[in-house]
Amino acid sequence: MTSLMLAEAREAPERVAALLRADAAAYAALAEVLRARPPAFAATVARGSSDHAATYLASLLGIRAGLATASIMPSLITRYGARVSLGAALVVGLSQSGRSPDIVRTLEAASASGAMTAAIVNDPTSPLAAAAGHVLAQHAGPERSVAATKSFICTLAAAARLIAVWQEDGALLAALGRLPERLEQALACDWSGALAVLAPAHSLYVIGRGPGLAIAAESALKLKETSGLHAEALSAAEIRHGPRAVIDSGFPLLVYALADAGGADARAFADELDAAGAAVLLASPEPGPGTHLPLPAPLHPLLDPIVAIQAFYPLAAALSVARGLDPDRPRGLRKVTETV
Repeated sequence: MTSLMLAEAREAPERVAALLRADAAAYAALAEVLRARPPAFAATVARGSSDHAATYLASLLGIRAGLATASIMPSLITRYGARVSLGAALVVGLSQSGRSPDIVRTLEAASASGAMTAAIVNDPTSPLAAAAGHVLAQHAGPERSVAATKSFICTLAAAARLIAVWQEDGALLAALGRLPERLEQALACDWSGALAVLAPAHSLYVIGRGPGLAIAAESALKLKETSGLHAEALSAAEIRHGPRAVIDSGFPLLVYALADAGGADARAFADELDAAGAAVLLASPEPGPGTHLPLPAPLHPLLDPIVAIQAFYPLAAALSVARGLDPDRPRGLRKVTETV
């Protein structure tokens, strides 16, 4: 029987297609304001999978718009009463439900300080949407699985669309139009070769760099949530600053070697660790060291991470079952988490 998590992940291509058909005026309006009043920097506020989507957005803002992006700790506002100076910033709140009080209050504080604010949210009637100056709907449809899948992918697609419209990037817009088809191809990728390595594992590293680091973080979270694995996401550069010492013979590594500069760094690290005897699982369009987890042909360097996480979700659901767990019933978790 197909898990709810996997069924919802399989909806992602059609939900992204719906997102790309809708809300042209909302994207154009926000892009016009951003061009007329260029922000000095950007900031994001999010938790969980949405915070990983914020990491992806931060990469795109830096690469395409030249903006440094900070992740705001909501406790600065909600627990310590700090008055954070955000008047020169673009502040984006990201959430599936839009109902966590700390995220909402932080975006309200940003608006009060004069920031340009936006929300990427699945529920456009939520408190977070009400707190934002601009709302970009995820169009993921109802998501009942505790482990977010299609809403995460739709959030990434919305972030990429915002950048493409704002920067008037025709190549990225054209590639977005082909994204639903590429997501379908990703669902057909066979990652079952990873099960023999991960089913008995106790911990692993998930490696990425650049925009790929966001999906490494999302993959690690899903492995924790649905398979009880202690998974840690690390940059292919950061891992050399200490965490490399943990890796010994047979240690599992899921490496996202995507077709960009950061992906090349991840592949080089995979080569090194494979030679040292680590259990390398290489997610890449082309075979390389270790066990190959195939990906579709590259679409666009900024969109390939979205395709890669789509290929990962079926593995996460299958691994949960292989470890005797239920991906739809993560221990101690519920769908909507409200923190203050």
